[in-house]
Amino acid sequence: MEFAGKVALVTGAGSGIGKAAALRLAEGGASVVVISRTLSEVEKARDKIIGNGGTAMAISADVSDEAAMAKVFKTTIDAYKRLDVVVANAGINGVWAPIDELTPNEWDQTMTVNLRGTYLTLHFAVPHLRKAGGSIIIVSSINGNRTFTSAGATAYSATKAAQVAMTQQLSLELGKYNIRVNAVCPGAIDTEIDDNTDKRHVKSVEIPVKWPKGDIPITHGHPGKSADVADVIAFLASDTSRHVTGVPIYVDGGQSLLR
Repeated sequence: MEFAGKVALVTGAGSGIGKAAALRLAEGGASVVVISRTLSEVEKARDKIIGNGGTAMAISADVSDEAAMAKVFKTTIDAYKRLDVVVANAGINGVWAPIDELTPNEWDQTMTVNLRGTYLTLHFAVPHLRKAGGSIIIVSSINGNRTFTSAGATAYSATKAAQVAMTQQLSLELGKYNIRVNAVCPGAIDTEIDDNTDKRHVKSVEIPVKWPKGDIPITHGHPGKSADVADVIAFLASDTSRHVTGVPIYVDGGQSLLR
């Protein structure tokens, strides 16, 4: 029960990595606030946590909406009086297309959700984390940091690189408050996010290459599981990582080393 007495907030917690992280933190004894735009999804996550004997609250909010996020944190503090762990996970793949075909609105949508959403999450979290210290974990990606092979993913890769830059900048800015800031950079993980990726004419900018057989060495080519990332998030949220900050951790089974 490494998180007993602590309060964690997880965005994008209705499915995939966010849900797995919320379940893992609750398993460790944290009271978890689960956030998603889709209320029915986070209600299921909340109910599963409660069914497992944990404590959770579900809130529907758009992470890019300032007023909505202000309300999220007010509700959290009103209910639990503290905040110890924040997992900024909410994000989209958005539209992947050649840069001359990617529209300004499509670019802005990816920036708004992935970067403004991360910014607002941390903007409202930090005043509460300053009181007793804590841990921020930003969910980035191998894309834009160690690999650049997803054709047409310019907007997405830019946001993921920026999240790592935010991680490293804020680890210095917030260290004096005993707030640690780290990032996880997953590779191929078995989630639903690819189902919502809008790819358009990416073949025209794709560079053909043959990867070695089994391009995720540790799993013989199979994607990782959300729980694999959740366990790393739990490590970064816990006191076990008390001397770790400003670090992007690649959770990809070695995938990005081949790309």
